[in-house]
Amino acid sequence: MIRGGFGKLTFPLGAAVTALVGFTLARTIGYGTAQRPVRAEPPVELPPGAGERLAGALRIPTVSYEDPAAFDGEAFRALHRYLEATFSAVHSELRREAVATHSLLYTWHGSDPSLEPILLMGHLDVVPVEPGTERNWRQGPFSGRIADGFIWGRGALDNKAAVVGILEATEMLLREGFRPRRTVFFAFGHDEEVGGMGGAREVAALLKRRGVRLEMILDEGGMIGDGVLPDLSVSLAMVGIAEKGFLSVELSTRIGGGHSSLPPPQNAVGILSAAIARLDRHPMPARLVTPTRQLFERIGPQLSLARRAAFANVWLTWPIVLRRLEINPAANAMVRTTMAPTIFQAGTKDNVLPSGARAVVNFRILPGDSVAEVLEHVRRVIDDERVEISKTGRFYAEPSAVSDIESASFRNLERAIRSTIPDAVVAPCQVVVVTDSRHFAELTANIFRFLPLPLRPGDLERIHGTNERVALHDYEGAIRMYRQLLHAA
Repeated sequence: MIRGGFGKLTFPLGAAVTALVGFTLARTIGYGTAQRPVRAEPPVELPPGAGERLAGALRIPTVSYEDPAAFDGEAFRALHRYLEATFSAVHSELRREAVATHSLLYTWHGSDPSLEPILLMGHLDVVPVEPGTERNWRQGPFSGRIADGFIWGRGALDNKAAVVGILEATEMLLREGFRPRRTVFFAFGHDEEVGGMGGAREVAALLKRRGVRLEMILDEGGMIGDGVLPDLSVSLAMVGIAEKGFLSVELSTRIGGGHSSLPPPQNAVGILSAAIARLDRHPMPARLVTPTRQLFERIGPQLSLARRAAFANVWLTWPIVLRRLEINPAANAMVRTTMAPTIFQAGTKDNVLPSGARAVVNFRILPGDSVAEVLEHVRRVIDDERVEISKTGRFYAEPSAVSDIESASFRNLERAIRSTIPDAVVAPCQVVVVTDSRHFAELTANIFRFLPLPLRPGDLERIHGTNERVALHDYEGAIRMYRQLLHAA
């Protein structure tokens, strides 16, 4: 009876396994590209001197400092004057407004007022150069030099290439007599590097007061990756369709000081160190959110059979996929709310016990989590009444909504990218930083984050780091992409 019962059980079990194998194999074989066919456009001849015009903008040190007192408004006014003198057609045909004194809003009126406008964004400010690192730059950080095929200077990648590239493309179209059907706005904030609260937020509020509803926004975020995966032989144009939230949490404790020769079992430094260690051991859970799933759907058909099978059947393989992603810091940031201790302050002398200690931990919040949930996680994990926990910093931000890759706006952007970079795979992604675009979330459901520049080995360290530069050829490609996108408007 037992033997017969087991036989009755194994038949349906075997059939189920066979069906499962067949189903996953069929999905793998049928896992075709989601890329839409696009006709490649012949390269447009650019007017001479495009690189030098960007270099001129890099020579103006429009730096955003954490200390508002260090802000140099004259540098921003100098950049405004430079752009006006450099792009004469833009400044004679488009309406330019200074918002909050130092940010810029351009309006290019379209021929059909029934169409919702689009908004292209960039930012005028750059991060400071770390003191003492100036001598490590091959070209001065604000030299704006063109050498060895590169344009060198702070802001070359983040983010004056977008600002000047957009204006360059617009200047070309104006001189060709082009006028868009839909109105186009350009918004260039002056304080993105410190949160955009005085720049982009004010521009967004102005447009909202005017009753503007946007079809699409394009800001910085994703870039073009070469060699992102070992067996991905084509360029990957990563378009951010969502961005993570931002929160800095302060941990502090006050406890009796004294002489270091008579230490208690645990002092302020030890208490906070233990708290941070507990957070390290208990990260927030990993999840495959929509942008990451859609990224795999786009790149999966280009990969080896084993990887293709895994990505074609994420409904089954997601535990394995997650474990693999968690190993790599860049991939881990796409699947969980991350934690990074960034500041630790305590003590004044080597033989004095500190009476208090302070630490700051920065969180980048995955869509589906929230600021409140992160704070609750921190309190639950630390579970020490001696540690005070509070929000800190200039701002915090919830994760963004996820934009629709089936929208007409995404398709237009995809066409513009692939018409200028025919071999690229255009894929949605999760942006792990915060951008100025979050201030405009009420004005449109279609926010995309993409800077049309390749990110090659070593370039990631140049952003906010030493020897920031952009290849002249790559910058010219970015101008062509912006031109194509504007022409489609």
